[in-house]
Amino acid sequence: MKAARFYDRGDIRIEDIPEPVVAPGTVGVQVAWCGICGTDLHEFMEGPIFIPPCGHPHPISGESAPITMGHEFSGVVYAVGAGVDDIQVGQHVVVEPYIVADDVPTGAGDHYHLSKDMNFIGLGGHGGGLSEKIAVKRRWVHPISDAIPLDQAALIEPLAVGHHAFVRSGAIAGDVALVGGAGPIGLLLGAILKAKGLTVIMTELSAKRKEKALEAGVADYVLDPSQVDVLAEVMKITADKGADVSFECSSVNAVLDTLVAATKPTGVVVIVSIWSHPATVNVHSVVMKELDVRGTIAYCNDHAATIKLVEEGKINLEPFITQRIKLDDLISQGFETLIHNNESAVKIIVNPNL
Repeated sequence: MKAARFYDRGDIRIEDIPEPVVAPGTVGVQVAWCGICGTDLHEFMEGPIFIPPCGHPHPISGESAPITMGHEFSGVVYAVGAGVDDIQVGQHVVVEPYIVADDVPTGAGDHYHLSKDMNFIGLGGHGGGLSEKIAVKRRWVHPISDAIPLDQAALIEPLAVGHHAFVRSGAIAGDVALVGGAGPIGLLLGAILKAKGLTVIMTELSAKRKEKALEAGVADYVLDPSQVDVLAEVMKITADKGADVSFECSSVNAVLDTLVAATKPTGVVVIVSIWSHPATVNVHSVVMKELDVRGTIAYCNDHAATIKLVEEGKINLEPFITQRIKLDDLISQGFETLIHNNESAVKIIVNPNL
């Protein structure tokens, strides 16, 4: 079968590899669509990061480069391993793409996403969604309604990132949320917040991203820091109270500074983006306003609730798909587009079976 294999920085090859073995306790999934994540792009341009370098196998998967890529994917079950009796061939599914040690508990209240040596399917090994087929442990396979188009279902994984950030914030319906950055995660987080009954203010410089936020209905207000005083506008919108909760989705220090300034006393600032460089924060403001500054990473028992929001029609993922390509065009139409036209591209999805 065809698969996209990461060898090293700038070296991803479409190769023919053996089909996976559907072992006991696993589910065989024929991949329908797989999204290209910002993490994949960072691996291509700056990696290996999450991907274990050649000759340095991951302590759980035992694999190192070359690694099959792709962790945002949907598909159809084509086989089930012995012991799997609650999923049938033909069911539509998405995958929560974790690699965790076998002795890590993964039930309600367990923080398996923070466990030692945690990694992701499609980065740390165990196959990937940028291949025709994959075998995944039953725990990580989530059935979805056939009513959700499989191309949209590929976005449930990044949508779950937004759901986890929302849960971490403690926000409730009626709150005002300030989202700094309208990239893919900022937009999908906005979709979650709107579905949960919040008023959403989004800040963004890019004209195309501002347009997408309004077009997709994931923001009530979109503020351009180059055109308006964001702090003054937030205060005007909130009757001088400030935002109840803020989400940093840009990895830009000026954005973080604005969020700290515009969040109300006793409010919460959630840092969603992964920073590759040190940042500063106005600690005096944090102290004097008794702000909570929290991190969030990926998702943890968020998929069921995220899927339900989509199944109930509270979130439409179609506006976020900006391009559909086949696996052979992964570099030329996928990565190259994201590198050179990242403002207009929200989510490019790949069909490995075309």
